[in-house]
Amino acid sequence: MNSYKEKVDNLFQVHETLLTKKNEKTDSNNGIYQRYTNPVLTNEHAPLIWRYDFNEQDNPDLLERIGINATLNSGAIKWNDKYVLVVRVEGNDRKSFFAIAESPNGIDNFRFWDYPLSLDDVDDPETNVYDMRLTNHEDGWIYGLFCAERKDPNAPAGDLSSATASCGIVRTKDLIKWERLPDLISKSQQRNVVLHPEFVDGKYALYTRPQDGFIDAGSGGGIGWALIDNMTCAEVKEEKIINFRYYHTIKEVKNGEGPHPIKTNKGWLHLAHGVRACAAGLRYVLYLYITDLEDPTKIIAEPAGHFMAPLGEERIGDVSNVLFSNGWIADEDGTVYIYYASSDTRMHVATSTIDKLLDYCMNTPADGLRSKTSVEAITKLVNKNKANL
Repeated sequence: MNSYKEKVDNLFQVHETLLTKKNEKTDSNNGIYQRYTNPVLTNEHAPLIWRYDFNEQDNPDLLERIGINATLNSGAIKWNDKYVLVVRVEGNDRKSFFAIAESPNGIDNFRFWDYPLSLDDVDDPETNVYDMRLTNHEDGWIYGLFCAERKDPNAPAGDLSSATASCGIVRTKDLIKWERLPDLISKSQQRNVVLHPEFVDGKYALYTRPQDGFIDAGSGGGIGWALIDNMTCAEVKEEKIINFRYYHTIKEVKNGEGPHPIKTNKGWLHLAHGVRACAAGLRYVLYLYITDLEDPTKIIAEPAGHFMAPLGEERIGDVSNVLFSNGWIADEDGTVYIYYASSDTRMHVATSTIDKLLDYCMNTPADGLRSKTSVEAITKLVNKNKANL
């Protein structure tokens, strides 16, 4: 029979093998982006010191004390030459929290820091926090905007599922010490709020997603835009929709900004998610669009359909048929690391380049919103190819 120390050593050896496993490119490649074989983070990547009590007297059978259910929806930033994710970690108790994981290459070897983030409370403490977007703003602060979820105070007696959502705000200069700011004040519920990295007309700019309820967008028309005077007491006073929802598209039910846009020589490059309803439930996919450099509210390109959708095992998990992204990193050489979660369960990476993503956006037909226009786009391409092949 193995000794207690041998069992502990074996746990750490198995864990180390997982953490150091090389991530290989998949064979499937559409030329736009490259997927990878393994997730970059799963619940099994969570530190063993979070999950086990290694005091033999207190835990002689070496039972897992705190279970981790999922690692998902991570903000991303390049920091001290490391690829850093602020991960939404969900415990078996359904409570999400934030923890930092870093990698030397952005593709594999991600390791969590020893301690998860501990956020200060605001006047109305939330029950759950998740989906942080990170923005290294030109004002010198790194901001984290996330969803703060609370029980709906107006829910009928006995209703323990109705909730409200607001935008929580933190900021830091070193990713270690985080300052909690008051939640964003908004007339509508806000679950997907992203801070633009530059001042616009001397103000902070937010991408919003106004919703009538916690789940349903209702009258909310899509991705919004609001200018804010001060992030320490942020309030949405005026809001306009810049990326609309449309009937019978990938974003007919909801859409929301992912990470903050990347500045390119052709415009601001945006990654967003779109939601539609189908027989299997809600289907989440990712799409791209570009806005004008001088006027970030003006869309200048938006390819039809999804940019990425769940494939194979990505379709299976806690909430199946879902891709979601709120983090990407653009390196100085033009490489883009796209971090996305599948089925609210695990984190993946895909890589591309600024040039390829701009080419895809600028030269892929827009959605004509009818079957007829889809056929016309294919016919035009077929005729072009017949003339050149």
